[in-house]
Amino acid sequence: MTRHIVQYSGGIGSWAAAMRVAERYGTDDLVLLTADSRAEDPDLWRFVADTSRHLGVEPVIVSDGRTPFEVFRDVRFLGNSRLAPCSHLLKQAPCRRWLEANADPDETVLYVGYDHTEERRVPGTRKGWEPWQVQFPMTEPPHLTKDDMFAWCRDLGITPPRLYRWADHNNCWGRCVRAGKKHWSALWANDPAGFAEAEAAEQGIRDHLGKPVTILREVRRGEAHSLTLAELRQRLENEAEVPR
Repeated sequence: MTRHIVQYSGGIGSWAAAMRVAERYGTDDLVLLTADSRAEDPDLWRFVADTSRHLGVEPVIVSDGRTPFEVFRDVRFLGNSRLAPCSHLLKQAPCRRWLEANADPDETVLYVGYDHTEERRVPGTRKGWEPWQVQFPMTEPPHLTKDDMFAWCRDLGITPPRLYRWADHNNCWGRCVRAGKKHWSALWANDPAGFAEAEAAEQGIRDHLGKPVTILREVRRGEAHSLTLAELRQRLENEAEVPR
């Protein structure tokens, strides 16, 4: 018996991957493995509940117990687009602990929801999850765009995650430290309260470490400069006040 374990992130890609796995192998040996970072949009959990109910499979939810900014305090490092310890400690590590306790590598296949535009990520992910075998159903034809996946979801009567209305992903309530300036500007425009919480958390880490660390950087005149969320907000507010 082979167990089919989907890394079920709450994103549209992992849902589509789970659907393809269920279509091929049924759901008797299907596991939806979800890591709770304690920092997700409540609508992500609505989506996980709706889709797992549709599949008839109760999700397995694992958690480190900390939020990303609690991790940054503990490791004394503010995550950014280049290095984000939260991804490993809050998602990969809890999932690996569960796999080590519950999934024999010789009788298990893991599935990740990368699509055909993300195949560059496949080798590193396969290596990272050794000794388990990893497959990527959404890299296979027929290739689907995110819009195709949203349409598929709606056709089944399931509402896609609301964060996709303005963001490219459904991670960390739109406050993912791995995102760039464009994404954070969109967060400010669409969820100013969420931006304010992240801005305060960033300043809290700066105060805690006593260092001018930042999530964002930008290049000006060929040189990289740190950019705080407070500075980005002030810039966006000033731009919004300029008459069009």
